[in-house]
Amino acid sequence: MAWLTSEQALAALGTKAQSLYASVSRGRIRAKPDPSDPRKSLYDRDDVHRLATRAAGRRKTETVAAETIRWGDPVMSTSLTAIAYGRLYYRGRDVVALAGTATLEQVAALLWDAGEVSFSVPAAASTSTQAAPLQAAFAALADRAATDGPALGRSPASLHVEAAELVGTLAAALGAAPIEMPLHRRLASAWRRPETAHLLRRALVLLADHELSASTFAARITASTGSSLAAATLSGLATLIGPLHGGTYAAIATLVAHAEIAGASAAFRHLGDGEKPLPGFGHRLYPQGDPRAEALLSDFPLPPAYAAIAAMAHERTGEPPNVDFALSALAAAHGLPANAPLLLLALARSVGWLAHAQEQISTGSLIRPRANYVGFPSRSSNDERTLIDRQ
Repeated sequence: MAWLTSEQALAALGTKAQSLYASVSRGRIRAKPDPSDPRKSLYDRDDVHRLATRAAGRRKTETVAAETIRWGDPVMSTSLTAIAYGRLYYRGRDVVALAGTATLEQVAALLWDAGEVSFSVPAAASTSTQAAPLQAAFAALADRAATDGPALGRSPASLHVEAAELVGTLAAALGAAPIEMPLHRRLASAWRRPETAHLLRRALVLLADHELSASTFAARITASTGSSLAAATLSGLATLIGPLHGGTYAAIATLVAHAEIAGASAAFRHLGDGEKPLPGFGHRLYPQGDPRAEALLSDFPLPPAYAAIAAMAHERTGEPPNVDFALSALAAAHGLPANAPLLLLALARSVGWLAHAQEQISTGSLIRPRANYVGFPSRSSNDERTLIDRQ
């Protein structure tokens, strides 16, 4: 990743400093402190050039479309979640402030625009044991997706009831204790760490939604077809487990393992001293730092290996920890299961998936983008020249 000074960025953009700062606050240009002078900032060259090209009016329509699905400009309207000026909001409420006292159930009521929400315990949950939580979750959701009827055309009230049942089903499959109490306490009980209940509550609230993340977009696309809420949730979960999304915790665990054995410097050398992405640090939408990570990390001391990695990351890249790092550190600091970061994210984000699914269903419209074909022209076409000219 290449970086520009403010003078270079302003020259490329042909604008004033205020416009540059506004682009940074809106997440359009990534920035980080200048290691040689912490009073100054450096700006991502690719982001600057993208905006400069746009301002010059030289982008083709297909280029604009391609950029929108790679951290580009907003492509879909929503009244659920906003990321603006380095903060995250659920229906206009600052999420960090909300996480001070709210439960995931209360956040679900807010995002679903519903009354009081309770994630009920399925009747079978009290007698079942789950050796493989993710497999159990996929099986439970697939069973519901195959039997539940379409969501299109149903009343919001009935969808709220079904959504709460689905979160309860997912929670039971992922190992939450089968007791009637808030989900964060059910998790703390299942993991035999009752002292972590308040931390788990905060984490679940902070993770409930994050605008159009990959898994949320997948859930929203499924919902746009009129499929059941279970099908939309299953789509979200299938997307979440990828190593570039919720599966990031595994890469962080590997980094920490190297640091514990050979030290933080050796762990960084294993990543090629900056040649490979550093898992758990930096976020394109939060150039000045992920507020969700800050909120979580302020509640407990970092384990030694995590502290060493964070210090070295700050020294070498200037990038602060993101929420993936915070979740991994939380699990390590309190002896939670190794895959607790993914399980917490799946449970929390299911509330967001279901909020987006219900919002999409209310529009009655299908999400169906077009592709820009760049392959060989069809040999069976009698109008090959026309096809070539369209590219």
